[in-house]
Amino acid sequence: MDRPTVVIAGATGFLGRWFIERYHRQYRIIALSRSAMQAEPGYELAEWRQVELYSITSTEEGIRGADYALYLVHSMSPSTRLTQGSFEDTDLLLADNFARAAANQGVKQILFVGGILPDDEPMEALSRHLRSRHEVELTLASTGVPVTTLRAGIIVGADGSSFQMIERLVRRLPVLICPAWCQTTTHPISLDDTLRILAYCLGREEVYGQTIDIGGSETTTYMKMLRTVANLLGKRRIIRPVRIFSPGLSTFWVSKFTQTSGDLVRPLVQSLRHRMIAADSAVLRAFPDRDNFEAAAQRALTSTERLTPLPRRVPTGDHERNTVRSVQRLPNPRHHTATYVARLYQRWLPIFFRALVGVKSQGDNSTFRFVGVPLLRLMFIPSRSDDHRQLFYIVGGLLAKRKNKGWLEFRNVLGDNFTISAIHEFVPSLPWYIYVVTQAQAHTWVMKRFGEYLSDQDAY
Repeated sequence: MDRPTVVIAGATGFLGRWFIERYHRQYRIIALSRSAMQAEPGYELAEWRQVELYSITSTEEGIRGADYALYLVHSMSPSTRLTQGSFEDTDLLLADNFARAAANQGVKQILFVGGILPDDEPMEALSRHLRSRHEVELTLASTGVPVTTLRAGIIVGADGSSFQMIERLVRRLPVLICPAWCQTTTHPISLDDTLRILAYCLGREEVYGQTIDIGGSETTTYMKMLRTVANLLGKRRIIRPVRIFSPGLSTFWVSKFTQTSGDLVRPLVQSLRHRMIAADSAVLRAFPDRDNFEAAAQRALTSTERLTPLPRRVPTGDHERNTVRSVQRLPNPRHHTATYVARLYQRWLPIFFRALVGVKSQGDNSTFRFVGVPLLRLMFIPSRSDDHRQLFYIVGGLLAKRKNKGWLEFRNVLGDNFTISAIHEFVPSLPWYIYVVTQAQAHTWVMKRFGEYLSDQDAY
């Protein structure tokens, strides 16, 4: 009997790598990576495919042949030298790409790992990180592919970023002053239990379309976790609580003493104020032997099991150092189509700039001019556009540098309540230090003004 094929988006991350390690014999695994990867002989645990998740076409090619998909993508770490826009908006765009590609390729199920949502707080009160995870859930399910969402808190395992931060704080600080978030109740789960539940849910039709909280056998607090890890390491530590909650200060000291990027720490710290406890479910009841935090931490600290080294990255020769990506979310309260928004933008620019900027259209080509000088030339791609998404290739103009000049798109998300305006793989012709303080800032400002215009009821 042929093994089911599972494609993993986010395969180079903590959970993706461990899933490959444990289940490469049970499944045929397609591992997606932004870079070309070449496994060493004898270490071919998965088929590695180079994929640009910002491109629907590339994503479709990457997931071709998959029965099921494991979606583990998080964009808090930018992939280009200059990325304008928040991780929430980028995550929306990537999830929409993946959902569309999965539907086009006939994927039977998307399994997504998100974050536990507190049941006693409204959505608008949640941290940016948790709201983003929820938006990704909704977006992945927007094209009709059955989605199973596993909502987890801290996943405790070797090489996991959350547990590593706890371990490093305990190892490096003799005194830990714990702010208010350290006293919040949380529900950690071991890496082993998480992997078992993932494998249990893959291809199981009764969990299609379900959202399932997952946690270990016991709840705890972050302060208790620090004490537990200190005891396991044999470290005498003074751990004292204080009542203040300062996300900025907490981000600084966690980032400094764990040597973790502030861009990663900040949204995680903001989420720690929420009480996150997994609700009971039939799936959790199917695993009555789940670990508590102490057992999970003991295994993470002492296990001799190691991940197979990642395949080596293969240089492709096409990397452009000064690549720009810009992603902005625009409010769309009247649920206009992406077609309408794209056309409105071209009409609005000359009005906003009082004819200093003009847009001349001829067939599928549009030229944006400043006092008659052609700044950018766009080519509309009707074969890859619809009322949900409008795609334009950047094909010329004084502001673009290379032959392959990237693309611009307008895309509706979250039930057409918002439109994403995005530029990808753009290489400016201006010197980099000039571009960063001029054209980049101007683009962000212009799109913000257009978003205000789009949301203004009097604009229609």
